[in-house]
Amino acid sequence: MPAELTGLTSVGLIPKESPVLLKKGGKSLQIGIPKERSSQEKRIVLTPESVGLLANNDIEVMVESGAGIQAKFKDQDYADAGAKIVYSRKEVLAADVVLKVEAPSEDEIADMSPGACLISALQLEKQTPEFIKALNEKKITAVAFEYLEDKVGGMPVVRAMAEIAGSTVMLIAAEYLSSVNEGKGLILGGITGVPPTQVVIIGAGTVAEYAARTALGLGASIKVFDNHIYKLRRIKQLLGQQIYTSTIDNFSLSQALAEADVVIGALRAEKGRNKIVVTEEMVANMIHGSIIIDVGIDQGGCIETSRMTTHDEPTYQVHDIIHYCVPNIASRVARTASYSLSNIFTPIILQMNDLGGAEEMIFNYKWFLRGVYTYRGSLTNAFLAKKFGINHKELQLLLAARY
Repeated sequence: MPAELTGLTSVGLIPKESPVLLKKGGKSLQIGIPKERSSQEKRIVLTPESVGLLANNDIEVMVESGAGIQAKFKDQDYADAGAKIVYSRKEVLAADVVLKVEAPSEDEIADMSPGACLISALQLEKQTPEFIKALNEKKITAVAFEYLEDKVGGMPVVRAMAEIAGSTVMLIAAEYLSSVNEGKGLILGGITGVPPTQVVIIGAGTVAEYAARTALGLGASIKVFDNHIYKLRRIKQLLGQQIYTSTIDNFSLSQALAEADVVIGALRAEKGRNKIVVTEEMVANMIHGSIIIDVGIDQGGCIETSRMTTHDEPTYQVHDIIHYCVPNIASRVARTASYSLSNIFTPIILQMNDLGGAEEMIFNYKWFLRGVYTYRGSLTNAFLAKKFGINHKELQLLLAARY
């Protein structure tokens, strides 16, 4: 992000009347934030503080009543910041730019304005060809925020949610190791005279880094597996201490899993869906009562026995091994996650307003362009095209033809 746009969400909440909306051509950029329909999704993309800043920059923000309630933000908080609180889902979805966490349903897409911009998660494992068709029929420009990049090639939303998931995942493991939840009756970590908990982390990215920090802080013994040597080297440097690291091979991984109390699946898919690296046979050889947490389940997971679960029913057992496979772990700490998302999207919306809309963002910023998967009636993501058997068009060629 440009240096002048950093730290934008730190301003205080200033009660104010509805802003006077002025913009190029007499029309303000209009942002719609609908209430998430899934009971599993508790986050919201913009906090009241961010809405106040956008309102001060002549951006109209419509918030559906109750949209922030799960993250402990009241309608009045948004109204005081300058948002328009609306009670009609259709009105919010008719905005120029719709900001969501979860991908919209086909019913929600039907209520969106033709040619509008959608910014949300794509949630690849949940999508169908009908979803893509619905977007294209409305000529929606859809942007997957997990594919957005920053100026140095990082993925800010993925990084932020991974930090939260990694920090939270060990707390989840501690819950299910306890006797209260019919676990092994172990403390996560260790105390004097008692061997430490054995934690295996598969993957060496951001989730792994923060999970490892938490586990080490509690006194656990950790082993980290990844097939990229540079990632293994980096995680050792980031943690600042010598830890067990290994490339992923069946023998070493099987041995580690057989002794593990906690297994964290933290591999991130590089081209679409994750590869399975932990077979059902490996799971069957684990100590009964151990816990597996597959953080990458929204991309298929890396453990053969993993299947997606929910916050309402987060666990199941296979071979007496507890499996926790909730895709949106960050939603457990919805307020923290909402502030994190807001810090990322507030500067993006300000840039979009300055340029005059989403179309100009795509044309001017490659990091924004990388998130686009449908554009004006065409699928532009090659992996989605292959997955669903749909023809796609290269976005760069579409832009070249248009401009």
